[in-house]
Amino acid sequence: MVWKFDRFGKNAAAITEDGEQYTYADLSREGKLLCEAVGKRCVVMCLCTNTFASMLGYLSFINGGIVPVMIDTNLDDQLTEKLYTAYKPDYIWAPSDAGRPAFSGLKEVYGAYGYKLLKTEYSGAYPLYDELALLLTTSGSTGSPKLVRQSYANIISNTESIIKYLEITDKDVTITTLPMNYTYGLSIINTYMYVGASIVLTDKTLMHKEFWELFKKNGITSFGGVPYVYEMLEKLRFRQMSLPSLATMTQAGGKLSVSLHQKFAQYAQERGKRFVVMYGQTEATARMAYLPYDKSIEKCGSMGIAIPGGKFSLIDVNGEEITQPHIAGELVYYGENVTLGYAERGEDLIKGDERHGVLKTGDVAKRDEDGYYYIVGRLKRFLKIFGSRVNLDETERLINEKYPGINCVCGGVDDKMYVFVENDSQNEDLLHFLCEKTSFSRAAFKLVKINSVPRSESGKVKYSELEKYYV
Repeated sequence: MVWKFDRFGKNAAAITEDGEQYTYADLSREGKLLCEAVGKRCVVMCLCTNTFASMLGYLSFINGGIVPVMIDTNLDDQLTEKLYTAYKPDYIWAPSDAGRPAFSGLKEVYGAYGYKLLKTEYSGAYPLYDELALLLTTSGSTGSPKLVRQSYANIISNTESIIKYLEITDKDVTITTLPMNYTYGLSIINTYMYVGASIVLTDKTLMHKEFWELFKKNGITSFGGVPYVYEMLEKLRFRQMSLPSLATMTQAGGKLSVSLHQKFAQYAQERGKRFVVMYGQTEATARMAYLPYDKSIEKCGSMGIAIPGGKFSLIDVNGEEITQPHIAGELVYYGENVTLGYAERGEDLIKGDERHGVLKTGDVAKRDEDGYYYIVGRLKRFLKIFGSRVNLDETERLINEKYPGINCVCGGVDDKMYVFVENDSQNEDLLHFLCEKTSFSRAAFKLVKINSVPRSESGKVKYSELEKYYV
């Protein structure tokens, strides 16, 4: 059992948009009923929303030894069916109004709080590894049934570590800004439920007036966001809002631009709040690094240091460890929160620990003299331009810092970099800037105006959707 709800009894665990409160005693009681309806250890596909029923399903299944597959309730029918047929879950836990072709004709065996438990035609289709706790889609897996296999020990280790460095207590109140099927969103639920704190559940976004009404009404002390969330906050003039209850802001899910990092770090310092930049991957349960809030200005742009219980190393192209500062290499993480490995089909669910606490992140990073790490790109986010290796992430950073309102992303093929912009008012200046910075001729670049950068619901750029422009 990961969460000990009985310890917190009458504490408010969840607060809905309508102001209804559910205590930890409610979670314990209702969770037992739900697990009794399932009746055995098996796989359950959970269609996630930011509601009490969705959270109840996730927490109860984990505590009851049932393995949830967490997917977005808005995932398209084709991919939902692909996951369904690949993993053959015994049950579906879904909103009562969720109609999917793959689930048509399935019998409802239990219902609560606007969700229904559907019995599928499968029964224990695949044996499960004893320590397998949770299955999550990987970022960018929208066309693939690849899932990350997380263990109970992974969840507990990462949860306790995050609580320690963020100093979360039972007096804290947060609000959902991220989907429940996303590892960052889940890590917030994990930590808050572990200490007896409260979560305001809403599908309203930052752009809704109702979100901010809920924020103020419930005295939110902390919230988390991916870079896109902070971009939206800046457009909303968040730093001018009066939010006296807010104590902590966290950021993960990708690298925040240095300029935004600087602005929010400065805001936090001036207002007596904490701004904590973090780094993680689903493959490490959630978090691997954090930047202590009191270093947020001094180490602006850094992802920080390893979380309690974890450590990093940098590896060069020959597999040798880099010991000198300011030399880039692949970032490797070591810790109990490194997950078991991947599953690509139901037969993989019996597999044990394939990573043994070591994760090659695929990110390229540098370390300064004080031991703070800085992400500089992805191993696969490179092009060869006229024989020279070019980091696309670094190019994006240079452009967006020079032209902060342009919202630019980069992709392409060897010898041709595609520069996608939402605001093309700086066309000639931008191309001149690129040529000057890279020493390449204009023939190396193609500027493409798009209406909006395609992003996942967690705010990450969907680079694969830009490939149609490569000609």
